[in-house]
Amino acid sequence: MLLSHGGEPLRAAGPVARWTVEQVLALAPDDASRRAGSRLGSAGPWSGGGCDGSGAVWGLCKGSGSTPYRTVADTTGPAYACSCPSRKFPCKHALGLLLVWATDEAALPAGEAPDWAGEWLAGRRERSAGKAEQRAAGGAPASGPADPEAARRRAERRAERVTGGAQELEERLADLLRGGLAAADQPGYGLWEETAARMVDAQAPGLASRVRELGAIPASGPGWPVRLLEECALLHLLDSAWLGIDRLPEPLAATVCGRVGLTAPAEGPPVRDHWLVLAQYDTPDGRIVARRSWLYGRDSGRTALLLSFGAAGRSPGPALAVGITIDAELTPYPGAGRLRAELGRQFGVSSQCGTPAPPGGTAAAAIRAYGHALREDPWLDAWPVVLRDVIPVPSGDGWQLVDAAGDAALPVAPAALSRPGLWKLVALSGGAPVTVFGECGHRGFDPYAAWPTGSDDEAAYGEAAYGTVPLV
Repeated sequence: MLLSHGGEPLRAAGPVARWTVEQVLALAPDDASRRAGSRLGSAGPWSGGGCDGSGAVWGLCKGSGSTPYRTVADTTGPAYACSCPSRKFPCKHALGLLLVWATDEAALPAGEAPDWAGEWLAGRRERSAGKAEQRAAGGAPASGPADPEAARRRAERRAERVTGGAQELEERLADLLRGGLAAADQPGYGLWEETAARMVDAQAPGLASRVRELGAIPASGPGWPVRLLEECALLHLLDSAWLGIDRLPEPLAATVCGRVGLTAPAEGPPVRDHWLVLAQYDTPDGRIVARRSWLYGRDSGRTALLLSFGAAGRSPGPALAVGITIDAELTPYPGAGRLRAELGRQFGVSSQCGTPAPPGGTAAAAIRAYGHALREDPWLDAWPVVLRDVIPVPSGDGWQLVDAAGDAALPVAPAALSRPGLWKLVALSGGAPVTVFGECGHRGFDPYAAWPTGSDDEAAYGEAAYGTVPLV
């Protein structure tokens, strides 16, 4: 039986441009799948393969059995199907097939999909059309409308539990300060994990996550007591804000709810735009993997964050290839900044070739933008910005991004120093200015994507397959 995964398919706005190797590997659910897919990324194991102009790619992969695995991908979703028994999405065969498509045009010639691949593609289109018709008609889910009164009672019960958790957390923070921060560095000190478990019981996952972060600070090197005190103060501020949430203005109250773990649904009119996929990366959060996708609207000038979650080893949400532009609707979530959004109707996908960089500013402007965002959300670690015409240069044991005019500089965040993307950025620059997208925060600047100087001109790409260079 074919297993498939993915969101509603996109209809290509023209011939779909082939992806790069990095774009394909970025879709892997884990490192093991990435390595296994790379081993299948040549024409050798494949037969009966092909592609068409609508974004479909298919092929037969030789496996351990007598029957080859049937693999098909819809690159406009993207979505995948394979007859292998793997429960990972995409599986190693789908990754290998896409790698062949990205690197060897002759191995997957243009043609008509075979019946087994065509049936899966047709089924996706039919289901997509049905969902679109239901949304257009304003239809309700088959399970019927939710009971508003029951939902209100559930929300009240959960709010009471969160309040109890916040009050208990305040007592534990006070005990810690009375006993002295030095106790937090004692071997076997289990306050943090125990407290985090209590916050989970109180249905406040946001508080639990911040408590776990406190537990890692004593092992973070010299100066940890100062950092621990700072984070304790922010956690106390969050507790106090929740306990007095009725007195807060609506945007800040929505932010506090989100920070403690009570997320409201996306609301308001959807924003339709041509959204450039700037970056996508996964981060572990306990046994859960969080996927963050940054998008930029060409017409609206808005930056949006898609956030989804999944169990370890499973794709946590839609995998969007960095550098493509999708014609879609995004609905923002409430809260300060309104960065997070929900991906809605998708109308098309554009070729990623020659995609220009978003407009950017100086390092000083990035710092100001982060400062303004902090006034609306004091618990914000970083803010998305685009730096225009900066040069990566070494600085002591790290790196910094210096304005080409030499007016200001931003240190590269410690988390980025160990990633290969930093060296890719240095190579792309070659000592010349580049445009960089990333997050600017109190730890420095974390680069996620870059464009060479002159990338607003399509001819400036030369032989490059696309304009956006992913760094994560």
